[in-house]
Amino acid sequence: MLNTYVVYVENKPGVLTRVASLFRRRAFNIDSLTVGRTEKPEVSRMTITVDADRDQARRIEANLYKLVNVLLVENITTAPAIVRDLAMIKVAATHEARSHVLELAGVFRARVVDVAPESLIIEITGGEDKIDGLLEVLRPYGVLEMVRTGIVAMRRGNKPSAALSSLEAPAQAVTDDDLSQSV
Repeated sequence: MLNTYVVYVENKPGVLTRVASLFRRRAFNIDSLTVGRTEKPEVSRMTITVDADRDQARRIEANLYKLVNVLLVENITTAPAIVRDLAMIKVAATHEARSHVLELAGVFRARVVDVAPESLIIEITGGEDKIDGLLEVLRPYGVLEMVRTGIVAMRRGNKPSAALSSLEAPAQAVTDDDLSQSV
């Protein structure tokens, strides 16, 4: 089963490496990983999807909490949530096929973001199934290049993620360098 984790971490160098290494050491393949800033500059948010059964999912969550820079972990797999992915697809579009490709983009509510003499770049946002569907109908025209952002997810409703609002800014350790600079 594909599990979706929302992981809040301190916005510091090396945190992504520690999280990815945890999955590598436990022999789990990360299906999707996105990282970005949050409304709090000192906190970053990771959305991680991984194929794991129920017991493995609990172990992953417990192991994430063992990492020093992890502030909060939520497995939102079964929670009501909005899940989105963004893709840009460069498709061959000769003059004859261009109108068909544009029509297909419109059906999927995708936007054309670049037009070249022999190709189009289409931007689409939505669930993975929607993006996969557009890719399938574009393949006969020739998909030249594609990039996807990975999944981002957010719980539905008006409350922030559980306990995130109660998180204080991470305490910063005072180092010898800090002391020597203040003298």
